[in-house]
This record gives sequence, structure tokens and C-alpha cells, in this order.
Amino acid sequence: MNSETLPVIVAIGDLTDRPTDPRLALEPVAQMAEVARRADADGGGGWLAQIDSVDVVHQRSWRYVDTAASLCERLGINPARAVYGPYGGESPIRFLHQAAARIADGSSRVALIVSGEAQYARTRSVKDGWTLEWTPIALTEENAFDPTGVVDPLAAMQGVLSPTQVYPLFESAWTAAHSETQEEGIAGSAKLWARYAATAANNPFSWRTDSPDAAAISTTGNGNRWIAWPYTKAMVANPDVNQAAALIVTSFAEARRAGIAEDRLVHIHRGARAAEPRNWLKRDTYARSVAQEAVLRALQAEYDLHELYSCFPVVPKMAGDVLGAGALAQPSVTGGLSFFGAPLNSYMTHAATAMVRALRAGRGMTGLLYGQGEYVTKHHALAVGREPRDGGMSAGGDVQDVADVARGAVPPLLRDATGAATIEAHTVMFDRTGEAQFGAIVARGADGWRTLARTEDSATIARLLDRDIHPVGAPGTITLDAQSRPYWTFV
Repeated sequence: MNSETLPVIVAIGDLTDRPTDPRLALEPVAQMAEVARRADADGGGGWLAQIDSVDVVHQRSWRYVDTAASLCERLGINPARAVYGPYGGESPIRFLHQAAARIADGSSRVALIVSGEAQYARTRSVKDGWTLEWTPIALTEENAFDPTGVVDPLAAMQGVLSPTQVYPLFESAWTAAHSETQEEGIAGSAKLWARYAATAANNPFSWRTDSPDAAAISTTGNGNRWIAWPYTKAMVANPDVNQAAALIVTSFAEARRAGIAEDRLVHIHRGARAAEPRNWLKRDTYARSVAQEAVLRALQAEYDLHELYSCFPVVPKMAGDVLGAGALAQPSVTGGLSFFGAPLNSYMTHAATAMVRALRAGRGMTGLLYGQGEYVTKHHALAVGREPRDGGMSAGGDVQDVADVARGAVPPLLRDATGAATIEAHTVMFDRTGEAQFGAIVARGADGWRTLARTEDSATIARLLDRDIHPVGAPGTITLDAQSRPYWTFV
């Protein structure tokens, strides 16, 4: 193996910025500059001046005219390449994988991947009515999220738009496919989330360290309310955090020339990526993701450590179907998006730094980092380890063709469907007082069509919330309401 083309993570930096006075919180680019300096120090110093490639994870808490340029100016560096990324929870792993590939092919020597969010400070400033003394906010958002092709007009019409409303649909389908009652599904989510919470309690950079048990996670009250059935607030990602992280990637040869001890280095082995159709109403099924399966199977091995993306419980549950129960026994080295914190697109940057710390500490020899983005849409995984992989780093990893071959037929989507149907997936939305607002039902017609229906009927909602049965597969009728929206009624 050529040590000049073996990519390694040589340095990391982390920050959880929670001053007593939130008005003193750092703005996102200031956070990023701070963690880049911390990473430089972690690697023994001298790396910032050598950086030739910068990837900045997309952040939402403050708008800049040119985020990457603002960061480079603060750091006093002028890399040949400085990119501000698009949306996606998988993007930190994609950036890390791509940086490793550039090291491997010789087009880069030292790369920086960095993220930062200050949504907690932003939320507090709006709530409490004070002004953030940060860089003047830009008029428009750089690399703004484009909903075209992602948000179907039917979903918009039915008011089913946000991740907290959509992921529960996948949860219901997954639970039914595994022959679980809704009660069993909730209990399984709570037990899984308690493992993430226990990990967060031992991570010095976690936002929340109280480590609630499964009963506390699944029981409403004391600030824990239903968000969208079957998820409580403790089961969903918490974006109101101020957190930043950075990684510096170089070659094994460069690290040795800098005198870095080999037990401080984490080798990047190989990665894989694939995606589902962006419109979540045009999927073949909600009980699994063939793109996720293709990605995880491409890297399937016996890993000592795992980080399974955890925006909502259904994502690691699906991953567990591929990786096995062992991966779910210890699904995280970081603490999860509900407890460590969910700095929007940035969580997997923190997961990568946490994985480096775990491997350096001798908790294992190999680790798997798996992230996903949008609505169970974009999937990217990366294998890392304390020693180089036989044959060196694999720079490929596109397994889209494998996913496409495995994908089943996608049913036609009807926006004005009527007639007999059965439930394919469902959820119920709740308001801030804990009252059910409406039910959302992905329904399938007898001749194969799909639609997204709605109900506000209290008796129908009660059946959707019945813990002892599972509504998936139940028959009903679709009519059009006064607003020409598909409306569900049980037979």
C-alpha cells in the first residue's frame, strides 16, 4: 500500500456552546472557526496553513452571503477549494468520503470538513426579543432547500410536510411489516432510544445528559408530549442546539511526516451511497428502503462500533434489519439526535469526531458511520478503522444500480382518488397541548393506486391510535371532502 494515498483522519475538534447568557453565544461561522482551531491543536498544530480543501456543512441558523469564504477569512486561509454544501443529514459523511477520495487520488493533501449551528441562540433571541450581535444577516439563504420534486402537491394540500409528520408513516409500515402491535412498536422505539440517551450521558459535548429510560421516553407528561403518532417529543430530533465540529483529513504519509502517533490516526476504508426517489409518495414501500439496504450491504462486516442515524426510531430499526440485532444493541458512539443534539444537517460531523475518539480510546478496531437525509431518501455510509484496510481506501461506492434493481413497482399516485382502499401507512398529528389534530393515511386502492388521505373524525382517529391492534391493512373508503381532498373513513 502507498502511504501517500492512504487517507486518515488526523485531527478533530468539537464545541457545545451553551453560555449562561445565550446572548453571548457564538454565531455559526465563529463556531466553525473555533472547532477548526481546536482540530488543528488536536493534530499538533500547523495543519490550518496547509489546508487546500474545505467543505462546510449546510447550516440553517444564520444566513451568510458566502459561508465558506467567511470561514476561510476568519481562519486566515486561502484553500484552492472551499465549498458550502447542500441540505442533507448524510452530507457530512459524503464530504468525509469525498475528501478521502481526493487524498487517495492526490488531488488534495489536507482537507477540512466543518459544521456549526446556533439554532438555540436564534430561537431564544426571537422568543425573548433581543438582538444577536452577529454578522449582518444576508437577505437570501445560500444553497436554499428546493422543495421541487420533494414535496408533492398532494402532501402540501393535506398538510403533511415536515419530517416529524412523514417519518411516522414509515414507522407504522415498518411496525406492521414486523407483526408488531402499535404498543409493541412504541416500546421498541423507547428501548432503542434509551440506548442512545445512555451514550449521550457519557459524551461531554452532548446537549442533554439526563439519560431518560424507556418508560420516560414513551410516557407523555413532564414536557414530553405526542408530536406525531407514534412518536413522543423525546423520540424526535432536537435542533435547538449550539454545536460545531471539525475534522482534518490527510494522508498517512503526511501524518507520519508531522510526527503524529499512529494510534491517534483513524483510517478511512470505504464508503457507499444510494438514494430513493425524492418524492416520498412515490416509493415502492414504506416498510424498508432499498437504497439504505444497498448502502449498508455494500459495507456489511463485523464492526466493533456503530453510528446509526437517529432522527427518528424507524431509521435505525430499518438499518437493524440489514446489520442485525448486534448493531442495535449499541447503535451509537455519539448519543443520537434527540439527546446529543440535532444541529440540523450537522449531526454526522459530530458522529465522526465521536467515532475517532472511541477508536483512539481503544473501544474497538473498526467503526461504521451511517447517515441519511431528506425523507429516508439519501443514504451514505463510511467504514473506518484504527488500521489501514487491505488494498487501501476504496474511492468508489455508488451502489445506486443495486438499489434500483431491488426496488419494487411504485403504485400510481392519485390526487383525486375515491372508492374502496386499505391503509398502507398512517399517523396522527398533535398540537402543542397534546390534542390530536388530524390523521394522515397513505391508502391503497383495490386496483393498486395510492393516495394520501386525511381525517378529522374523533372516532376514526381513536382507531388509528389503538395500541392493541395495527390499522395498517384495515379497509376503508376514500371520498373527497369540501376542499376536494381525499378523506378516509373506516368501513
